[in-house]
Amino acid sequence: MVGIIMFFAALAMLALGFPVAFTFGAVSVFFAMIGGVVESLQYGGTIAEGFGIGKDMFGFMPFRVFSIMQNTILMAVPLFVLMGIILQKTKLAERLLESMGFLFGEIRGGIAISTVLVGALLAASTGVVGASVVAMGVISLPVMLKYGYNKELATGTICAAGTLGQIIPPSIVLIILGDVFQVPVGDLFKGALFPGLALVGAYILFILVIAFIKKEVAPPITIVSQESKLKQVLNALLAVIPPLVLIVMVLGSIFAGIATPTESSAVGCIGAIGLAVLYRTFSFKMLHEAALETVKVTAMVFGILIGATAFSMVFSYTGGEEIVEEFMLSLPGEKWGFIILSMIAILVLGFFIDFVEISYIIVPILVPIADAIGINPVWFAILIAMNLQTSFLTPPFGFSLFYLKGVSPPEVKTVHIYRGVLPFILIQIAVLVVLMFYPEWFGISVMQ
Repeated sequence: MVGIIMFFAALAMLALGFPVAFTFGAVSVFFAMIGGVVESLQYGGTIAEGFGIGKDMFGFMPFRVFSIMQNTILMAVPLFVLMGIILQKTKLAERLLESMGFLFGEIRGGIAISTVLVGALLAASTGVVGASVVAMGVISLPVMLKYGYNKELATGTICAAGTLGQIIPPSIVLIILGDVFQVPVGDLFKGALFPGLALVGAYILFILVIAFIKKEVAPPITIVSQESKLKQVLNALLAVIPPLVLIVMVLGSIFAGIATPTESSAVGCIGAIGLAVLYRTFSFKMLHEAALETVKVTAMVFGILIGATAFSMVFSYTGGEEIVEEFMLSLPGEKWGFIILSMIAILVLGFFIDFVEISYIIVPILVPIADAIGINPVWFAILIAMNLQTSFLTPPFGFSLFYLKGVSPPEVKTVHIYRGVLPFILIQIAVLVVLMFYPEWFGISVMQ
């Protein structure tokens, strides 16, 4: 039971706010020593010999760290992050929101629909959740409030649209899960495309229905402009076409088999710099700042990965993995019992801990069980990615909620944001359930 106690000890420390990477590392060392002592005493050894067993276990850590550093799949993480940060600094979101607002503003709920569409475009081009939520919060939230939009609908739409980057390719979550599942990231990108678009469609449908039923929550607006409608349409196209070209370059090269995700991430960086030059926002200072932010994000991800590697090594050594596998395989309903319990566990954990920790701690425990049952790893990985996206919206620790609150005007309270995201959380769960029971609608197979 040492491994199970270790697992809950790590969760407790994370809930108390200890740094993630150091928590995993410290818990691993502590319980490795305990596990070594338990093993030594079982075979008539001493406590000192047990400490030696625990210490010797970490002799393999340098090899594990080197294998992480040599992983070409994970090379795509810093490159896609750099691409997203460069595009954030080109004011891409501002251009898209302004153009879409002119096109859809006269429809009931039109600004909210524009926000969802821009969120989808930003997801497919930048994938940076924080940047998307902040940009849309700064630009579209004041407009929606000015024209009488319901605070809950406005804030919920922005938070939900901003998190689309977690499921719509190129997604950092999918790259990490590709590494954990040891499946081609290109297959995950292809498989996640239609579920991501289905989620966009579900958001828009919800906004149209609620705006039709409760006409006061999202009134149509007339944006006064001296430009003709044709000119507005042309401006919108000029704003949309460059990021679309970049999306086609990145995802098209992967889907066509021309480039690997790592190679296409490099293409994306070059394309992002090209857009910055086109929009006249490029400077070496901007590039330097984007590189520094990328290093910070990448260091955080790889720091967690190294801590999680130590954690999973000790967890397996102490027998925790065997206990979890035995429990999961004994569930009623076999495959479906395992999948439903896994999804519920990830959803609940997402209320309290980040997607990176879940990806590197919880998911590796589930992968061998799914493999033993014969579940298609691509389908299972996409289910997990859709589930992890929900963690950005769920109170009390959903990151999107904090991002939006930080840029909201004073009249928008935290309770408005919490109430606003609830319908979108239910929509995400509904799409997840459909993907779970009808994967063939999205062109995905259930079994291997």
